Order: sequence, then structure tokens, then C-alpha cells
Amino acid sequence: MKIATEFGQGKLVIKLHGEIDHHAARGLIENICSDIDKCLPNVCILDMKDVGFMDSSGIAVLVKAYKRMKELGGELKVLNLSNQSRRVLEMSGLEKIICMEGKKK
Repeated sequence: MKIATEFGQGKLVIKLHGEIDHHAARGLIENICSDIDKCLPNVCILDMKDVGFMDSSGIAVLVKAYKRMKELGGELKVLNLSNQSRRVLEMSGLEKIICMEGKKK
């Protein structure tokens, strides 16, 4: 799993590249939370355009990022989900609390 970050005007954009499975999840959680803690953004955007696969471990990644942003009084948005990733997240009910925008084409 590769991560690229951009920060400006209170917005942290984290672009994810690769697969989110149980092997990648722990490191991904640590990296995302570290980036959030360094930047203290108002909005954190996880761009999942280049995530080819996500299993249920991805739920833990998003929940941890969501909780950290809520602790800071901020918002988490998830962009460009593949249909497969969106189904995993919808089965968990996360679309009720996390803003999911756009769709990978």
C-alpha cells in the first residue's frame, strides 16, 4: 500500500494506492493517523481511486480515521470508491456516518 499526501487550507488529502487487506491495514491506520496528527486538518479526504481491492479490514481503517477526525472536531470524506469497496462499506453501514462521494469509473 502506497500513500501520497497533500495538505493546504485546512484540508488533508490522502491518496491511497494498492490493496487494503489485513496485511496492509495496520500500517495504513498508523500512517493515516500520523498524517492527521501532523497536519491537524479540518477535513481529511481519503482518495481511493487507485485502491483495487478492499476487504473488511478497510472498515477498521476508515473507522479509525473517522474517530480521529471527530476527536479533532473535523470531518472525514472518502472519494472515488470502486463498486467493490463501496459494497464492503455499505454492508458495514459506514455510509450513514462517513461522507462517501464520487465513484471510480
